[in-house]
Amino acid sequence: METLQFKTNINCGGCVAKVTPFLNQLENVEAWKVDTNNPEKILTVSGEDLTCELIQTAIQKAGFEAAEV
Repeated sequence: METLQFKTNINCGGCVAKVTPFLNQLENVEAWKVDTNNPEKILTVSGEDLTCELIQTAIQKAGFEAAEV
């Protein structure tokens, strides 16, 4: 399993709810969370064969931005 982290603009529970269906539909993703208390709103994603592009595309489809940390 590998873990990737991204700086995002996912700010609150409502934002998390918006990205949830996009991240949950990715077969490679086993777990994910957003630390909305962190000033950089760090998204941590764990799974197999993850790529930054895969995660960033899903986040962008939800209307947010993600930059690899």
